[in-house]
Amino acid sequence: MAEAVRRAGRQVKPITLDRLDWGTEESLEEEYTKSRKDRRSLPETITSKELYRDIVQIAWPSLCELFLTSLVSMVDTMMVGGLGGDAISAVSLATQPKFLFMNLFMALNTGTTAMVSRARGKQDRDEADRILRQSMVLVTFIGLASAFFGYLFSEPLIRFMANGGLEDSVIRESTGYLRIQFLFFPFLAWTSVITATLKGTGQAKPSMVYNTIANLVNICFNWLLINGHWGFPRMEVAGASLATGLGQFTAFAIALWCAFSGRFYCTLRLKNLLRFDRSIVSGIVTVGVPSMIEQLIMRFGVVMFTRTLASLGSVQFATHNICMNIQSMSFMIGQGFAVSSTSLVGQSLGKKRPDMAEHYSRRCRNLGLYAAVVIGLLFFIFRRSLVGFYNWGENRDEEILRLGSYLMIYVAILQPFQCNQFILGGSLRGAGDTRFTALVMLITIVGIRTVLAWLLVTLLDLGLTGAWIAVSADQITRSFIILGRYNRGKWKKIRL
Repeated sequence: MAEAVRRAGRQVKPITLDRLDWGTEESLEEEYTKSRKDRRSLPETITSKELYRDIVQIAWPSLCELFLTSLVSMVDTMMVGGLGGDAISAVSLATQPKFLFMNLFMALNTGTTAMVSRARGKQDRDEADRILRQSMVLVTFIGLASAFFGYLFSEPLIRFMANGGLEDSVIRESTGYLRIQFLFFPFLAWTSVITATLKGTGQAKPSMVYNTIANLVNICFNWLLINGHWGFPRMEVAGASLATGLGQFTAFAIALWCAFSGRFYCTLRLKNLLRFDRSIVSGIVTVGVPSMIEQLIMRFGVVMFTRTLASLGSVQFATHNICMNIQSMSFMIGQGFAVSSTSLVGQSLGKKRPDMAEHYSRRCRNLGLYAAVVIGLLFFIFRRSLVGFYNWGENRDEEILRLGSYLMIYVAILQPFQCNQFILGGSLRGAGDTRFTALVMLITIVGIRTVLAWLLVTLLDLGLTGAWIAVSADQITRSFIILGRYNRGKWKKIRL
């Protein structure tokens, strides 16, 4: 196991950017005055093929990792789906409170990735090590506090999410699921920091390896614990939660070895581990706090949106979450290329080469959009079969299959818009432009999705159709706003 991770990231592979000269203040000013047409011209010694190679070199491990993670999430839901629609609702109900607390430390990792990528661009390993150390200290406090308060208030959170639309048996199962998740929260927090650091240096393979192993552990214990096999107790929904936690602990153990091993770009050392570095923390907070606000706004909007749907009852709520689970599978395209975009944009700006930042980000977007169109077509063609994977056995519900097949049309159409805002949002975050993305989330998630869903579902009684009209309006609007921000180019002038 350790050997597999070691081979995956023994050294940081050079990228095309490394061959270019550092930018100067004069070259920066010259770049800012270029026309849009002139900015499309590559440096003489660079080819477009080389840039695509750099992008794929970083993206493919992330794509594999995200694919496997999404696949495990689908398998989780499918395996729980064998217990019936109430079990799916119980797991889905716990998801939003869990993500709400996760965002407290996941968003700070945006600052970690942005700062590490710039340190990588400057070839400053000592600074990258300090960033990793300070990030670990920050998320330790946040992760432990989140675990404590999340566990303590699990039942009130679940009852708030249920919004009076689900039975007490579903609420009890969901509360038990969420409490087990919070017990493993610190391990998830520590792993996320190490992953963010590795990706900031352009090393995505190690996290792909340890998350793949963790996913396999998750699936194995799902089989053992949900229905009870080989002498293990039948724990049903609680078993699925414990399996997820055991997988997360496995990922943490391997990620910690990566951080201490000294075989990767960044190294974590016990010496001065708790030393406070104001300049490093300030940089992480400057980029990370707006991202945290962005994620909290988004999660608040999704929580309110989910409450609206929970009031429709178990069948419609389960159907919605099946389609959202399938849609999350497609997130891997946008998020995978967003990892490349964030890392390469940060490294380019760290080397004072905003021209290369734009060349990389534009090609990340091109690759992502081509893939999104293909995924959208596949979702449309096989929509009924995809929903059927979640609705099987003696608890099969034809109403879930009918409604789900209809909602999958929305999922298919939204693919290019979803991918566009993921990748260009990744470019903006790599540059440190996180305040604007927080504002966009406020406008689209809260102002459009949440409010519009309430109007269409509650007042006009359009049910799931109204909810997915609201989702579509949110995604499309967000995509065009982020595209406009990117095209204005102010992100290239941000200093960290």
